Amino acid sequence: MQRFFPALVGLVVIVAVLSSCMFVVRERDMALLFALGEVKETITKPGLYFKYPPPFENVVYLDKRLQTIETRDPERIQTAEKKNLLIDSFVKWRISDPKQFYVTFGANSGAAVERLQAQIRDALNAAVNVRTVKQVISTDRDTIMKEIQSSVAARAKPLGVDVVDVRLRRIDFTPEISESVYRRMEAERKQEANRLRASGAADSERIRAEADRKRQEVLAKAYAEAQAKRGEGDATATAIYAKSYGRDPEFYSFFKSLEAYRESFDKSGNVLVLSPKSDFFRYWNHPKGDKPTAAAAAK
Repeated sequence: MQRFFPALVGLVVIVAVLSSCMFVVRERDMALLFALGEVKETITKPGLYFKYPPPFENVVYLDKRLQTIETRDPERIQTAEKKNLLIDSFVKWRISDPKQFYVTFGANSGAAVERLQAQIRDALNAAVNVRTVKQVISTDRDTIMKEIQSSVAARAKPLGVDVVDVRLRRIDFTPEISESVYRRMEAERKQEANRLRASGAADSERIRAEADRKRQEVLAKAYAEAQAKRGEGDATATAIYAKSYGRDPEFYSFFKSLEAYRESFDKSGNVLVLSPKSDFFRYWNHPKGDKPTAAAAAK
């Protein structure tokens, strides 16, 4: 056992030295290879690499993935109208120059985030301060994002950082501004509602008047047609009566007497004060309609 112990220790030392001479760069990382404190090589491709053991050479890893900076609290920015807006934004960035990034921030990405947040805040103020609320919210929103990205990218490039995208996620009024905006919007909506009601009432009156006019026209036309038909009917009836009278005057007289009887005795309460010998009861006294003789009339 004592004979194999030195060999085992030597094997362990060899394995430790060999392991310190190898390093792996993953897909999401980039590596800076330092030789006696100076950057010897920048490695961005993943794989297995070899180096001298420390302290001759050592490796520092940096994240090469796309990273996001999100504001924890919305920034309070003032517009050209001296109105405060709460703007929530986020930025996409990545390390473009590992050596310059390490010289500026070391391996501390938190320091880079703080520097970028300050630059974003300055660029956001510069873009919003010269615009109105309407421009910030609607018309110039895309332009503002492009201006911020261009400004921050130019200032971040010497730091070894590439700013890929800047987005304004949400733009809100401050509470005191929101209340006044809501009151103004409410007044505008009420005014619009009143205008629509007045317009609707006017349209209603116009439609009702037009309908009444058309109704009167239809009724007048129908009445005229009815009168014309009635006149035609009366003329036809008169012609028929005249023709019938000419064919048999006695029968026509008898028929008209029956109509007179029917109309006179239509109701049980009808009373006629007439002489039974009057001409009205001629067909009752003489069914054939003959006029009574003087002797019969005397009886």
